[in-house]
Amino acid sequence: MSDAYWDAFFALHRDLPREGPGQAQDVEWAAGIAGLAADARICDAACGPGADISALLKAAPRGHVTAMDKAPQFVAQAHSMFGDHPQVSLSVSDMEDITGPFDMIWCAGALYFMGIQEGLTTWRKALAPGGVIAFSEVCWFSDARPKAAVDFWQEYPAMTDVAGIARHVEAAGYRTLATRKLSDKAWEDYFAPLDRRIANLRTGATADLAQVLDEAETEAACWRAHRDAFGYLLSVVRPDDV
Repeated sequence: MSDAYWDAFFALHRDLPREGPGQAQDVEWAAGIAGLAADARICDAACGPGADISALLKAAPRGHVTAMDKAPQFVAQAHSMFGDHPQVSLSVSDMEDITGPFDMIWCAGALYFMGIQEGLTTWRKALAPGGVIAFSEVCWFSDARPKAAVDFWQEYPAMTDVAGIARHVEAAGYRTLATRKLSDKAWEDYFAPLDRRIANLRTGATADLAQVLDEAETEAACWRAHRDAFGYLLSVVRPDDV
């Protein structure tokens, strides 16, 4: 993608509360499944603008959150909220380079950049004994897959279904503790602010910005029309040898 495209992308996404579907309740649920201690060490991998940091701190009130993202723009946004927090560390970093040790690695919707099996394998060395990884991954929930949804997700050929995610987890040497489908509200908490920003930016948009706005509108419309066919599955997994 050109620099002009990415400038347009961040014009749309700048200062939005979230960069993907999710809710504080998702973090709370995952922490409960993991049996997370109050002083847990948590990594927020590909943290975006820091939407989940508050919930992670609530899940481990005496713990520490190490949040990282490759996009300086998102890290700067997170820094504006948590930069002075003594229990939060922020950095512009690649999630492939996580070292740890962490009691939980939280990754909201970004593991697909590495691949499920590859990511879990890479992160194994960053987990403390008994540690878990909680990740959300887009997947098919139905064998009835509308053409519009299939066409939209053709850019992610590795997209699988719930059983496929479980197979990747097992192949990486982990066991699944629990899973749950992200709620409609989790999606709308992402899309509703995006809708408003798109409307505000439409007038006078450059060609690059118009392309970015169209892509975002298409994503939202596709999910709203076909939410029964696909969505995000949140999985909490632990290495088999623990």
